[in-house]
Amino acid sequence: MGEKSKSGGCCGWFIAFLILALVVGAIVYTVKKKIDHSHSDKPLPVPGPPGAIDQKYSSALKTSMQFFDIQKSGKLTDNKISWRGDSALKDGSQANLDLSKGMYDAGDHMKFGFPMAFTATVLSWAILEYGDQMDAVGQLEPAKDSLKWITDYLINAHPSPNVLYIQVGNPVSDHKCWDRPESMTEPRPLTQINASSPGSDVAAETAAAMASASLVFKKSDSTYSSTLLKHAKELFTFADKNRGIYSETIPDVATYYNSTGYGDELLWAASWLYHATDDDSYLKYVTGQNGEDYAQWGSPTWFSWDNKLAGTQVLLSRLSFFKAKDISSSYGSGLQNYRKSAEAVMCGLLPDSPTATKSRTDKGLIWVSEWNALQHPVASAFLAAIYSDYMLTSQTAKLKCDSSSYSPLDLRDFAKSQADYVLGKNPMHMSFLVGYGDKYPQFVHHRGASIPADAKTGCKDGFQWLDSTDPNPNVATGALVGGPFLNETFIDSRNNSMQTEPSTYNSAVIVGLLSSLVTTSSIAQSLK
Repeated sequence: MGEKSKSGGCCGWFIAFLILALVVGAIVYTVKKKIDHSHSDKPLPVPGPPGAIDQKYSSALKTSMQFFDIQKSGKLTDNKISWRGDSALKDGSQANLDLSKGMYDAGDHMKFGFPMAFTATVLSWAILEYGDQMDAVGQLEPAKDSLKWITDYLINAHPSPNVLYIQVGNPVSDHKCWDRPESMTEPRPLTQINASSPGSDVAAETAAAMASASLVFKKSDSTYSSTLLKHAKELFTFADKNRGIYSETIPDVATYYNSTGYGDELLWAASWLYHATDDDSYLKYVTGQNGEDYAQWGSPTWFSWDNKLAGTQVLLSRLSFFKAKDISSSYGSGLQNYRKSAEAVMCGLLPDSPTATKSRTDKGLIWVSEWNALQHPVASAFLAAIYSDYMLTSQTAKLKCDSSSYSPLDLRDFAKSQADYVLGKNPMHMSFLVGYGDKYPQFVHHRGASIPADAKTGCKDGFQWLDSTDPNPNVATGALVGGPFLNETFIDSRNNSMQTEPSTYNSAVIVGLLSSLVTTSSIAQSLK
């Protein structure tokens, strides 16, 4: 009896051990399979035409596109915003120019050419990469309309090869008023750069906007496209031959949009001009001495209105993904430097990468600056989505970050994480995109939104609406506000412009990001 009992116990332990080993083995196999899928050398299938629509991102894209209509200056045609009307109809008149169009920068009534041109460049890029996806949800034409509203202004702001008007309004006098754009009476002086007062940064950014937009309109309006390209070439030559930082030439602009240099804009503009023209001289420009001087190869930077290096690196990577065989070998090593730099940017963004940036909140939002905190994570996510799609379409299986490898889906997951945070998946349970979701900022720092449309207020008495404790009477639908502090708190106050003020360039990057996520499709191998 004792012998039998002992034998049965050993057998039971052996069976239990065997079952445990099988369970552990299955878990290890499942985990390994997931890792192998993510880091496989086998490329993922190339997406076809736009597929199933993600309704969350589709709804958010439709919302975000509306802020461009809110920001429009000039005589509004087919106005979709009930509380907006014609404004700034005489802008530019003292120089016999029509500068009535364009868009107001943020919550004020200034037209700052530097960030406005960046808005146009990014919006063009979004349309060129994701126009088919925008079209699938009815947002391509609104995007092109908003882009043209800016480029019409930029064309008029460039009356001769070496003159560019870069600002309408005086920020000091403008910020002493709190009024609706339709009823503003403050002075609207003009600021220009020229050969004796250069601004290579703003001139080159405007050239990039014109060149990229020329590609957008190439098929639908070839005459307009040619006009844009002519201006882009002239502005690039002007920027390159008359070098200078615009905020040093004109110190008054430094308070609001101080430029840290012009080298990045020169490379950015030349990159767009190469895509628009196939002229090898622009490729030689970015891969030769100017690349050596300004590209900061191997050093990741943040993509923003002031720094275009990361955007340039991703844009030029497009050539090594899709046109490597068609490009002269003399440019190959320079282009590889841009691609390696783009890879360094991507590796810094991926949260599990050995080289991941520590510039994040506890819940994973890229966080670089207290002012307008959301610009950097959204712009970074937009670049990650583009790079992911370059990898997918070219069947590039993995991105190597030191000893680890990542798939295009890892980059897309990062892009989604930033978008989802913006849309409400955050500790505040708040959408930072106004008009999207159940909870979003009610006290947006925006004059037009804060003043009732029928109010008869002037420059000074309008401040009662800035200080009002009531929510804005008009919803600034689509506005992407500044965003949270590093500790993931947000103070919804109209006087808290650091967190509650939106901007047009924020709208450009969020439209780009959401357009990339609204569905999946293959990237066009040429932007033409």
